Amino acid sequence: MESLTVQGVEVPRLGLGTWRLTGDDCREAVETALDLGYRHIDTAQVYTNERQVGDALAASDVPREDVFLATKLGPESRAYDDVLRTTEESLARLGTDYLDLLLVHWPNGRPPGSPPNPLAAAPDHEETLRAMNELVDAGKVRNVGVSNFSVDELDTARELSDAPVLTNQVQYHPFWDQQDLRSYCRVHDVLLTAYSPLGHGGVLDDPVLERIARRHAKTPAQVALRWLVQQEQVATIPKATSREHLAANMAIFDFELTEAEMAEIRRPSKYETLKGFLKARVSG
Repeated sequence: MESLTVQGVEVPRLGLGTWRLTGDDCREAVETALDLGYRHIDTAQVYTNERQVGDALAASDVPREDVFLATKLGPESRAYDDVLRTTEESLARLGTDYLDLLLVHWPNGRPPGSPPNPLAAAPDHEETLRAMNELVDAGKVRNVGVSNFSVDELDTARELSDAPVLTNQVQYHPFWDQQDLRSYCRVHDVLLTAYSPLGHGGVLDDPVLERIARRHAKTPAQVALRWLVQQEQVATIPKATSREHLAANMAIFDFELTEAEMAEIRRPSKYETLKGFLKARVSG
């Protein structure tokens, strides 16, 4: 498994995302991933699967220190005391003494697309980050990060946090443009962690990716993942459950895309992104 170093921290370029994985499916997927060589596991308080991730880690022969483990604060976990309390709860569910990465999940305190609560106070990033920094000082969190932050929001978070902001975890795939954020991350040595890297499945039947995949004897999904990890300052965390798909996602480090192919693959399209998102929801 290839890694990259950001701010002196080594992070595996490919990890396992666990959004929408629950119960035995989640535990088995994480166990299989670790057995195959994955060393980067991502979860979140709102995924309600931290206990299953922890069970998989406990069942694995892989030493805890070899796994880069990340979780994210839920929307109710933004006040100072709530950050400390819910992080302790996450540590207990995950069965670990420390997190390699703790992230703020959403800048506005709620998932994208959810209705605003007129009675809820706006999240205080300074208060949240102050508590996260205290967890770093206590050795319970190794690194802090954010998720779904714009360039301006990331810049503000970096100014407010005493501990370096290691990463911004965002949606990124061939149809979703993140060039401004990538440029910022390169300049400031911040990792861009790409979730939904397969465009909610939209890349799987894309003609351009299919053609490039045939050229390299790979699949469109492998080409899309290679496109991401071949970029500077980028790691990715695709979700997968079967051993076949988990293994296929790992088989992206034995070929290289040309500069022309890299440019051809990048085709920002809100239509293609929405089409993939809706198709994924209909198919379950």
